[in-house]
Order: sequence, then structure tokens, then C-alpha cells
Amino acid sequence: MPLVNPLSPEQDQETKELAVFFNETLGFCPNSVLTMQHRPAISKAFINLNKAVMENHGRVTSALKRMIGWVTSNAAGCRYCQAHTIRAAERYGANQEQLDNIWEYASHPAFSDAERAALNFALAASVIPNAVNEAIKNDLYSHWNEGEIVEMLGVISLFGYLNRWNDSMGTTIEDGAVESAEQYLGKTGWEKGKHQ
Repeated sequence: MPLVNPLSPEQDQETKELAVFFNETLGFCPNSVLTMQHRPAISKAFINLNKAVMENHGRVTSALKRMIGWVTSNAAGCRYCQAHTIRAAERYGANQEQLDNIWEYASHPAFSDAERAALNFALAASVIPNAVNEAIKNDLYSHWNEGEIVEMLGVISLFGYLNRWNDSMGTTIEDGAVESAEQYLGKTGWEKGKHQ
């Protein structure tokens, strides 16, 4: 049972209009956003931040951003966000081999060296204590420019917020996200956990 129950999608018209963004990303409005509606300023600010962070400016693709979100969420142990990010990566065109082998991104040939650098950065930036060091920086700069690194850290930071929100809230996970998680993550032990 969630800590706080989500409100109806009809609760706040402005949030509802902004949340149309998630219909493309996930195919539904997340329960996390519906819970944030208890304070509409939070739901609206969150959606606008999400849209800004996920906007594409070049080579950091929508699929890679969602895989960065998955690595961040996996490091934090947030099963809700793991399911959402793998579903969004699928919807934004991550190739089948990457989706099937996301757990092994560091060594699997489906991932390029540039993608590995981005995903290693996501992992290092998501653990406590933070593990971003000179080697991570040098690897990033061998593939990405400063604007792209800012985009990546925006995704990592956004999911840091979401991981804390959803794991603390025990947000109920939606059927579509469960379906994607079971397909791609189930073989390695993913389950709903507290997000029933």
C-alpha cells in the first residue's frame, strides 16, 4: 500500500495537460505524478523538469537517456523506476539486444564504448558515496562533450529524485511498466517488491 494515495488524473487540469508527455514516454500517466498532485506545484514543476531533462539536443538519444535512468534506478534499488525506465527505453527505440542485456552493459557487445562511458558515469554518480573520479571523467570526455555530460547528469539527478520519491512512497506500479520489467528484467530477479 502506498504511503500516500495517488489522486485522479482529473484532479488538476494543468497537471493533466502537462502529463500528456507521459503518454508518449510510457503510455500512461505515472502514479508518482498523480501522487505529487497533492501539491500541484510539485507535480507541475516535476513534469516541466522531466521534459527539459529528456529533451534531445544531439547525440544523447532518448533511448540512452532512459538506459542512464535505468542504471541510476538499479543502483538505488528502486524497482518502480527500473520498470519505468526499461519500458521507456523500449518505447524510444533501444535495440532488442541492449534491452535483453542491460544488466551486462559493461561487457556486452551490444553497447558501444561511448554508451558504456555514459552508463558507467550513471552508476558512479548514483552510488553513495559518489564515485565519479578522474577515470570516469576522462572516459566521458573521450566520447562526449560538456553539454552532453550535463544532459546525462540531468537524467541521473532526475532519477535520484524519483528513486527517493517512489521507494519512500511505495508507489503502486502500473501494469504496462510491470509487463516491460518482467520481459526484460524478470530473468535477473526483478519483482514488484513494495510497489504492489
